[in-house]
Amino acid sequence: MALRRCCSIVSLFGLIALAIFVIALSQASTVNNESVKKTTKKMSKVGKGTPGVKKQHSDPVAVVPPKTPKDDFQEELVIRPLHSGDIYASFQFRTLWDTDFFGGKKVSHYWLFPKSLGQVISKFSVRELHISFTQGYWRTMQWGQPYHSSPPGAEIWVWFQDSVEDVDGTWKELTNVLSGLFCASLNYIDSINSIQPTASFKPLGINNETDHRFLRYAALPRESFCTENLTPWKKLLPCGSKAGLAVLLKSEKLFHSSFHSQTVHIRPVCQGEDTHCTSTSVELRQTLNVVFDYITSGQGKREWSLFKMFSRTLTEACPLASSSKIYVDVSDSAEGVDFVLSPPTPLLTQAVVLGDRRNFSVYDLTQRSTFGATSSLNLLIRWTSSEAHMLRPLLHAERYVAGSGLHTGEIHTLLYNNHPYRAFPVLLLDSVPWYFRLYIHTLNVTSKGKNNSPSYIHYEPSKDRVKPHMLEMLVQLPPNSITEVSVQFERALLKWTEYPPDPNHGFYVGSSVISSLVPSIVAMDANATHKSPLFNTFFPSKEEFSYFVRLYTEPLLINLPTPDFSMPYNVICLTSTVLAVGYGSLFNLLTRNFQIDEPRPGLAKRIANVIRKIRGVPPL
Repeated sequence: MALRRCCSIVSLFGLIALAIFVIALSQASTVNNESVKKTTKKMSKVGKGTPGVKKQHSDPVAVVPPKTPKDDFQEELVIRPLHSGDIYASFQFRTLWDTDFFGGKKVSHYWLFPKSLGQVISKFSVRELHISFTQGYWRTMQWGQPYHSSPPGAEIWVWFQDSVEDVDGTWKELTNVLSGLFCASLNYIDSINSIQPTASFKPLGINNETDHRFLRYAALPRESFCTENLTPWKKLLPCGSKAGLAVLLKSEKLFHSSFHSQTVHIRPVCQGEDTHCTSTSVELRQTLNVVFDYITSGQGKREWSLFKMFSRTLTEACPLASSSKIYVDVSDSAEGVDFVLSPPTPLLTQAVVLGDRRNFSVYDLTQRSTFGATSSLNLLIRWTSSEAHMLRPLLHAERYVAGSGLHTGEIHTLLYNNHPYRAFPVLLLDSVPWYFRLYIHTLNVTSKGKNNSPSYIHYEPSKDRVKPHMLEMLVQLPPNSITEVSVQFERALLKWTEYPPDPNHGFYVGSSVISSLVPSIVAMDANATHKSPLFNTFFPSKEEFSYFVRLYTEPLLINLPTPDFSMPYNVICLTSTVLAVGYGSLFNLLTRNFQIDEPRPGLAKRIANVIRKIRGVPPL
């Protein structure tokens, strides 16, 4: 009973305390409401105007919302019919973020710009970031020049800000993070395959910094490009792969092609149309290039459509895109290669692409009339004749390895200048692994059978298991000539733990990088490039009669002296057999107990012994 009384008293006190708390809270809210009403009345009187007080146009206590950075997203698809009957499709996605991201200011609001990349470039103080993943080799002599070239495998080059103290450590951490972000093997990049070019890779943004101490370049020619790399790349788009041109990026179609490449470029650019560049923006440009072969596709005829290439058609533009267009190159239709484009479009435009004036049919996806009555767009290209021949590109490069045996060899690089009367210089960059020991004194450059001395040479020798060779030179190419660059090398013998699982496959040497200002056939407009299509504004144009080109040669596959890795297995098997037979026999001799085996009695004697045992007589 006493326990029940105590419990009732405690509960009663609890109810009383709760009632007091509710009453006090209601009175406080009443007082606050009255004060708010008085304050609003005073402010309204001030706003209406009192004698002797001027009327205010704005509320003095109003809080001005902070100005959010302006984002802009554009998407383009360029389709170029090739003379070989193949089709070249180039996707261009551009996200522009009007904010001072590189000024050291922390940014926490992201809208169209992907937050994953924004945090990476902020944490590691990245000024420019360029990554490419490529499967296949671009056949320049059959397809012409691409809009954006990239080497087979993976390539990454980064410009860091001058505030970075430990560039090598930051470079290593950055590649590890990007490896997880793009599901690639970029974590294998270290000092052994990284170099610091001095002239080949200048900043593509507004930064004029040329201190190559903050530049790092690396390539993985053996890296394969597959679906696990495409999926995180598509997630960086504002609409993903749900709307707009990105719905055409179907994995099983893209990877069933002769060539495919995807890139990511981040750089600072001038904000809007600010000619003085007083404010900067961050540009994220994603490109995807693919070439479909009409033979491997199983069609057997020169006829293409969006559905045949990508197994899908277009129904709408990305809702977040300010511009969504498709460009079809129709320049060759007036040069003997006739093809029919369906449905036709009245929109036509001209652009100077790679030094040549090209004509394009334009389809604006932001206009509903583009999709017609079916609310679906399926472009169709059908060839009617193919009599014209493709003009040779003005600049072309090849590379191969010569020699016999597994001791020495020679690397040859061929540079083609197909211009009939103009000579121009090119920058050649070579990065060779340390286990190919270059004999730099054997470097030879010849043009038309004569010695052609480079005007600039920068060579950094390798260190075993520390860094690779780097050779950079400036060579003048005579008109209508082939310039050959050759250097001899010696193959090193690696430790048996340094060989890959398939050593007989060979060891890759990355592609050579050729950079040049090639003479243009028509005059370039250096002041209005911002009005050009996206595929024509990646490299800044500052020259009126030349355009910038960066080419890549084939990667080399060279064999090294490889030991017979089956010998250890044979030795282990033979040794184990000898030990088992020899040690087993010796062990049996030392541990076995020997006993004299007496002869067994005959049957009659055994029967007699049984009878004697029954009778109780001792056995015989």
